[in-house]
Amino acid sequence: MKLSHYKFELPDELIAQYPSANRDEARLMVLHRKTGKIEHKQFKDIIHYFDNNDVMVFNDTKVFPARLFGNKEKTGAEIEVFLLRELSRDMRLWDVMVDPARKIRIGNKLYFGENDMLVAEVIDNTTSRGRTLRFLYDGPYDEFKKTLFKLGETPLPKFINRKAEPEDIERYQTIFAKHEGAVAAPTAGLHFSRELLKRLEIMGVDFSFITLHVGLGNFRSVDVEDLTKHKMDSEQIIISEKATKIINKAKRNKQKVCAVGTTVLRTLESSVSTEGYLNPFEGWTNKFIFPPYEPIIPNRMITNFHLPLSTLLMMVSSFSGYDFLFEAYRMAIKEKYSFGTYGDAMLII
Repeated sequence: MKLSHYKFELPDELIAQYPSANRDEARLMVLHRKTGKIEHKQFKDIIHYFDNNDVMVFNDTKVFPARLFGNKEKTGAEIEVFLLRELSRDMRLWDVMVDPARKIRIGNKLYFGENDMLVAEVIDNTTSRGRTLRFLYDGPYDEFKKTLFKLGETPLPKFINRKAEPEDIERYQTIFAKHEGAVAAPTAGLHFSRELLKRLEIMGVDFSFITLHVGLGNFRSVDVEDLTKHKMDSEQIIISEKATKIINKAKRNKQKVCAVGTTVLRTLESSVSTEGYLNPFEGWTNKFIFPPYEPIIPNRMITNFHLPLSTLLMMVSSFSGYDFLFEAYRMAIKEKYSFGTYGDAMLII
């Protein structure tokens, strides 16, 4: 597959700028791989496609308020700092992206909040836009973290052309978010309400939770036509013994195993045994999934409608089949489905 195979015209007005009024009331397109049938439903209708002892696998990562706005010393120029990951708790070191980056050099001090509530010093250049910051804060760690996150905003992706609003604090987070560390939400999971999870639980559907701390690599453009030459950013994953047992039991019993989102798909496919079962794992993955790769662990998938040329679109096409997915996308555009993080959903069975 080539990068150009994933180009299509997406009208700007179909990129969702806000979530649906209720989590489980987004639209749902259901793709039947065996028959080629396509159905149009509401997300809460998903309960009709699962049975007792089927398994849904969720990503329980938690998004932190990663976007900061501050000023550069002397000039007072406005800068945006995007927190990526904490490097050292004791030294208050963070990997960040800065914008505009061209004028931010090693040794510069950056000021955040009223009365310069936080001050950071640039101590390293990691990439053209990446920097390492040391926050100059002498108080206790918990106090520092609280201050840092108080100044931060919900890190909505750039294709949502607005500033984060109070509603986003809740809606750009799954209801089962638990382990803090993501700078982007696992979007397929955003559609699940407490009521819908309860109904699935009553039906006897089992839940399995894995963790992948979603990074900005999800939104990084692919710069090579030959997809085999693209390198994904590494992201931290945790697959527990408990999660493994639930999933492998369902596989042995020929039950449905549903990956809720591309982050779950990537995590599961990063730790497959030679017999085709899931192994526990804690570490990092940079696995890039695209055709002709065929996923081994899940046999169902829930995902959103993704933007052109995105690695997310490529991953989904390996699960659905390229031609079938693009037939569905043409229909989605015609029927005015919403795309992106806050958009509508797709169930592939």
